[in-house]
Amino acid sequence: MEESKRERLEELARAIRCDIIKMLEAAGSGHPGGSLSAVEIVTALYFEVMRHDPKNPQWEGRDRFILSKGHACPVVYAALAEAGYFPKEELLTLRQFGSRLQGHPDRKKLPGLEASTGSLGQGLSIAAGIALGFRMDRRRNDVYCLMGDGELNEGQIWEAAMTASHYKLDNLCGIVDHNCLQIDGWTCEVKNMEPLADKWKAFGWNVIEVDGHNIEEIIAAFKRFKHTHFKPTVIIAHTIKGKGVSFMEDDAAWHGKAPNSEQAALALKELCGGCC
Repeated sequence: MEESKRERLEELARAIRCDIIKMLEAAGSGHPGGSLSAVEIVTALYFEVMRHDPKNPQWEGRDRFILSKGHACPVVYAALAEAGYFPKEELLTLRQFGSRLQGHPDRKKLPGLEASTGSLGQGLSIAAGIALGFRMDRRRNDVYCLMGDGELNEGQIWEAAMTASHYKLDNLCGIVDHNCLQIDGWTCEVKNMEPLADKWKAFGWNVIEVDGHNIEEIIAAFKRFKHTHFKPTVIIAHTIKGKGVSFMEDDAAWHGKAPNSEQAALALKELCGGCC
């Protein structure tokens, strides 16, 4: 990857992290941990990988993105605003009564959203259904689904995984934000899913593992997905919950707690020197 492109994407990721903190401080509630861990994944998708058009959100040729872990919607809202789907000033209305930026994605309210999600475990089923529909219509739109690793405790994920493999949905790419924490603590202690890669392989998926905070690795993995045939792909992205804010990193307490004004100021100082 050209250095200028990598630097541009890393700067976008930094801006999205800052927006997440500012949104959550303004709302006084929300989910910083899993939003911050997914920033590089979402940045790569919206600014390098997916076909989409902010000026025409219903363009039939667009790829589809499903945020299965709907509570991490601040990262998607920030990316959509950065891409031009709506004014960035609207980000500060997160979770307010009447806002288009609900605490979980509402596709009827905000352009750029493909599914209303938040009940964990359902996103991969939605994505597989969309991918199968494209297959039946002989259309080559790709479908991406971002899941949390704690969410993999849900049996519906594995039902969808079997379905996608059975129908050889090579236009479907799942991404696991593998930050090893969920609301109740370490995923290995709540319900151990390891060896995770072997489980997906056993279900018939092409498996790619990456550093989930390395933009170049993530984009390379998506390119490999596009060249994989006759089976779905899952990218297991090894990430850090709360990435970028030292006092939030690897701390389950920040799964669903917004920073107060003092904490937000400290976070923004770490992320951008307090200049954003």
